[in-house]
Amino acid sequence: MFDKILIANRGEIALRVIRACREMGIASVAVHSTADANAMHVRMADEAVCIGPNSSADSYLSFPAIIAACEVTGAQAIHPGYGFLSENQNFVQIVEDHGITFIGPSAEHISQMGDKITAKETAEKLGIPVVPGSAGGVPTVEDAKKCAAEMGYPVIIKATAGGGGRGMKVALNEQEIEIAFRTARSEAKAAFGNDEVYIEKYLQKPRHIEIQVFGDGQGGGVHLGERDCSLQRRHQKVFEEAPGPCITPEERARIGKICADAIAKMGYRGAGTIEFLYENGEFYFIEMNTRLQVEHPVTESIFGVDLVREQIRVAAGMPLSFTQDDLVINGHSIEVRINAERLPNFAPCPGKITQYHAPGGLGVRMDSALYQGYSIPPYYDSLIGKLIVHGRDRPEALARLNRALGELIVDGVDTTVPLFHALLAEKDIHDGNYDIHWLEKWLKANFG
Repeated sequence: MFDKILIANRGEIALRVIRACREMGIASVAVHSTADANAMHVRMADEAVCIGPNSSADSYLSFPAIIAACEVTGAQAIHPGYGFLSENQNFVQIVEDHGITFIGPSAEHISQMGDKITAKETAEKLGIPVVPGSAGGVPTVEDAKKCAAEMGYPVIIKATAGGGGRGMKVALNEQEIEIAFRTARSEAKAAFGNDEVYIEKYLQKPRHIEIQVFGDGQGGGVHLGERDCSLQRRHQKVFEEAPGPCITPEERARIGKICADAIAKMGYRGAGTIEFLYENGEFYFIEMNTRLQVEHPVTESIFGVDLVREQIRVAAGMPLSFTQDDLVINGHSIEVRINAERLPNFAPCPGKITQYHAPGGLGVRMDSALYQGYSIPPYYDSLIGKLIVHGRDRPEALARLNRALGELIVDGVDTTVPLFHALLAEKDIHDGNYDIHWLEKWLKANFG
């Protein structure tokens, strides 16, 4: 087992890893930019190293600075959290070339699943159901029209190196395909430096269902059920729950086994999430995230496991501490993402926290790096906390979420808390009757 781990991240996820390390008796090293000198993860870690100025490019994304921090502190491993360098195969290779363990999958698996076309091809070979689409990249408008005609409209054009909704355009008919194709390529080139796109069948009212998987890196793998992340704004998740309110035990067992078998065949190491669109009882592969997800706490809640602890164990060459038979769902869990944003436009709202009170009580967890007097810097993501609740069933979890939101106090900046109060007043939310388009339509109707 490692003696010391460096956390190459910030905010609540850095705190999450520090806490797991402390429970395991492992020393932790925080890295930080100058803007984060007074951040909670810096205060909580056993050691802290400043790795650069405010800009992420010069600090949290700097390979040399992070490697140097490992060398000066004697850290044997790096936990990347999520975002930043968590899915950068070049970084992983450099880390391993320096004799440092990367707590996550191999550079090969990150590369393999990071390109959407390669990922889809890999998924098909592993027996994972995929959305009907082009066999690879689509180079011309004429090819796009031919492909769309074969699979039938509507279709969606996606950047092969895409993410976060960029480089994605829907065409409802042949008249729309040309402008959608050119716009998607232009956006992809600007955002990712790669204008290659591919085409898939566009599902009308799907849900976003993702399967949490875990591999031991030695040919073994398990699944930890699904999360429903259908409530999204601009392809960004805001409300996640487990288990999915629309998934039957039979469907869970079927798709879970397919995913667990797939990562076992890959020899995958660590945590991963296989994401699907789900419609009319069928699952269609979207992508695989080769890292810990923001919404991992809802899975931890219903299974009673510590996924970060398992990441560390597996990276150290140890076996998983549970088997598939050990993983039995207990109750229902929901997470809402609290962002420092001003409604109705969701504009980032950095500033000083004048008062902060986290909710508590049975079945309530608040993952946040906030404290009274902390100044949220304007340089990074606006996520400031995750409120997670757990109940015996979904109605109890919803009631507990409503109560916990009422207790939460974040003064000094605007937050998205009012959004969740409003959502909990909606019948569709209580009935679990929504798809990936529901929130966008609701926001347009209620916030203009």
